[in-house]
Amino acid sequence: MAFTAKDVQALREKTGVGMMDCKKALTEAGGDMEKAADLLREKGLAAAAKKAGRIAAEGLVKCVSHGGASVVVEVNSETDFVSKNKDFAAFVDAVGMTIAKQNPADVDALLKMTLDGSGDTVEAALQDKILVIGENMKIRRFERYEGTVATYVHGEGRIGVMVAFDTDAADKPGFDEMGKDLAMQIAAIAPRYVGKDDVPADVVAKEKEILTAQAMNEGKPQNIAEKMVQGRIGKFYKETCLLEQAFVKDGDISVGQYVENTAKALGGHIKVKSFVRMERGEGIEKREDNFAEEIANLTK
Repeated sequence: MAFTAKDVQALREKTGVGMMDCKKALTEAGGDMEKAADLLREKGLAAAAKKAGRIAAEGLVKCVSHGGASVVVEVNSETDFVSKNKDFAAFVDAVGMTIAKQNPADVDALLKMTLDGSGDTVEAALQDKILVIGENMKIRRFERYEGTVATYVHGEGRIGVMVAFDTDAADKPGFDEMGKDLAMQIAAIAPRYVGKDDVPADVVAKEKEILTAQAMNEGKPQNIAEKMVQGRIGKFYKETCLLEQAFVKDGDISVGQYVENTAKALGGHIKVKSFVRMERGEGIEKREDNFAEEIANLTK
């Protein structure tokens, strides 16, 4: 499988490794991007795994709650100026309320629904905003939870988080503070799973494979490498699992311990069921303008 200079650049952005090492890895992997990334990690060259894609698109991520339902939704725009437009923000709020009340299955179903507080469909209202504001816009994604949920929006719509709980302590003083603390933790540290049991077996197996290769490349014998992997996999859990992470407001305890302590103090049970974290534009590659070239073209 052939690869191009753009593939080398993409691998560099994905792993943080130098261009020449990325080129060698792609050559060894026969042009397979994922295999090349694994090879770089095995050699200990790659930085910690980064999110796939580049965060580049503008717009807003908002959280909306109504009648026992909570929603996090992302609506994209072309520029940062539009994301600060009050009409655009009101439209995103209305979209979120529509999702909370009408529970669409996906974005396509949402577009056909009547926008909350309007006589138009969501799709028609979106097209109207595009004509009025003068930029392309897109309702990219949403998640909807029912029941006891904590929400948090960071950075004026840059990151939105929802955390769902199974609890009998939601109405007790102190629960809301704990819920916000967890949502802020997720916004800041970006875990991938709730706890160890939520990590897919194939993900654990792949991580162990990479960690074993790293240890062997360090010159360790097989039996020592296996013992090292057991210790290092614990670090993997602490980085990727919310309940295993160090609590940001008290590094002496884990998030799981914080939840247990809160449940005990409130005299009830609290279980984190799931969470969703959306960061504006993650995974979307935005066009990079060459302003020097643009000015040069204008002067021709």
